[in-house]
Amino acid sequence: MPKFNLGRIVATPSTLAVVSNPEILVSLALHHAGEWGELDPEDHAANESALEHGGRLFSAYRTAAGVKFWIITECDRSATTILLPSDY
Repeated sequence: MPKFNLGRIVATPSTLAVVSNPEILVSLALHHAGEWGELDPEDHAANESALEHGGRLFSAYRTAAGVKFWIITECDRSATTILLPSDY
């Protein structure tokens, strides 16, 4: 069940080059449902607070090949970006 608006969804070219579309779609669905992936307890708590009070939402996932990528939804929920850590 979706927990927030994603806004416009974009991905960096480097992400599209190494993360498959199915992996992006599954991870995006998890992010949208509040399943934040590989986050430490502090980042998880920050996301839960951001859901209630507003703020940026951040998730971290890995592909089957072990490539780490992030999904970030902006504070105003206008956009969600899928990117590699090196793109940040």
